[in-house]
Amino acid sequence: MFSVDSYISSIKANLHKQSDLLTENLKKVFTYNFSPKTDLLEFSAFMEPTRFEIAIRLFSMDKEANEVFDNGTDTKVFAGSIDVLPEVVYYQLNENQLNDFFDFYEENEETLVQQEQKAVADWFRGCWEKAGGDTISLPSYFVFSDDYKSYDLKNKQWIDDEEKWS
Repeated sequence: MFSVDSYISSIKANLHKQSDLLTENLKKVFTYNFSPKTDLLEFSAFMEPTRFEIAIRLFSMDKEANEVFDNGTDTKVFAGSIDVLPEVVYYQLNENQLNDFFDFYEENEETLVQQEQKAVADWFRGCWEKAGGDTISLPSYFVFSDDYKSYDLKNKQWIDDEEKWS
């Protein structure tokens, strides 16, 4: 009934529908005047697997892994965080298929998590590049919330999360 390939293909198709929205939101972000305290940008994906939703939020960060805030002293400077993609559906399923799907997912979890993350990261990187992400001077990373690795958007490779703070 379910297959790894069809599941991943469906995720890619649903994410593709959100490409214009994400790209336009990233273009806006790339015009921001970031606080001089900002050392890097972290784009965090929050996936809700029981509702099949994803949201992406930008955090301005310093080298100590702290979010940078500006306390409103200069309205022309951005510090803090902002949604670059509101919660959107990345997979659709009929309610009567949920139990079968979750059985399938549990049986294939190792493969599925890896391929889900690759599909989402590749899609995000494509939108980031299309929006002009290479023009940003700050190091930029894509991460999945609560994960131990980061995708370095400038060098196009996965790194251990601790590397970006050193």
